[in-house]
Amino acid sequence: MFKNEIGALILRVTLGAIFFIHGVVKFQGGIENIAGWFESLGLPGVMAYGVALLEIIGGILLIVGLATRLVAALFALLMIGATIKVKLAIGLLGNGQMAGYELDLAFLAIAVYLLINGSKLLSISQLIFQRESKEIKRAA
Repeated sequence: MFKNEIGALILRVTLGAIFFIHGVVKFQGGIENIAGWFESLGLPGVMAYGVALLEIIGGILLIVGLATRLVAALFALLMIGATIKVKLAIGLLGNGQMAGYELDLAFLAIAVYLLINGSKLLSISQLIFQRESKEIKRAA
């Protein structure tokens, strides 16, 4: 069981760090450019801000282990949307000019794993809910 938790911790922190960095880069590179790119895809430009904020905030939440399953669900939806809207037509391995959806698929798999199994080791959620469950048992 402990090996599974170590694996989940590694996946949680890695996915959180990658999404956090992607979100920060969107703002550093000019979020207006990303918004324009979203519009060129037929998506509302304001979605770029939402996606970038989700990546930053969700990345931090995953790293510290707070709301892991919720964030993982949101990231899974994000990866499904990105794959269908942008990468699917390019193919699994890309077209020589743009990367395919192989990395998106890996991120989706990690997010789905965390959604199903969670990750308790070194997580703030475990500290909060472990304390609450002990207090409930004492009260009973």
